[in-house]
Amino acid sequence: MSKAIGMIEFKTTSTGVTAADAMVKTSEVEIVEAQTVCPGKYIAIITGDLSAVKAAVDTAVTTYEDKCIDSFVLGNPHESIFPAIYGTTQVEDISALGILETYDAASIIEAADQAAKTAIVDLIELRIAKGMCGKSYMMITGEVSAVEASIDRAKELVAAKGMYLDSSVIAHPDRRMIDSIL
Repeated sequence: MSKAIGMIEFKTTSTGVTAADAMVKTSEVEIVEAQTVCPGKYIAIITGDLSAVKAAVDTAVTTYEDKCIDSFVLGNPHESIFPAIYGTTQVEDISALGILETYDAASIIEAADQAAKTAIVDLIELRIAKGMCGKSYMMITGEVSAVEASIDRAKELVAAKGMYLDSSVIAHPDRRMIDSIL
């Protein structure tokens, strides 16, 4: 069985907590993060075997469909996703900086996974709706062409869901900017 990550995003905290509880009661999954985020939405990120994560997310979404904003299940997520979520990524230098912003929380993790699998880039950070009025962003680094390709692919993915807000790629950002990010 393969490792997977899944997420639910709900309009209200009460429904989100109830849905997260249903997820862990449905399948053998671990909660990576479950909390209220701006503006009073609730997210829960889980991990486990692909079939267990899929069953848990499906249960939450179908049971509480009217309050669900978004959800996903990723089989075999890129290994850099978890350090980027926790803010523990170790990046020594930034050649190019890519930033992508979404209107929701779930899309940014899918976008980051796609970006990391598109080209050789490092995920620096995934900010999931905390202090951003429900929006989210990711930062990646690598060679300019790799960052551009990764941001373009991630942008396509979230735009198809209607959640794309903005993005940019900075070739060789100033050292002062790098220091403020790292």
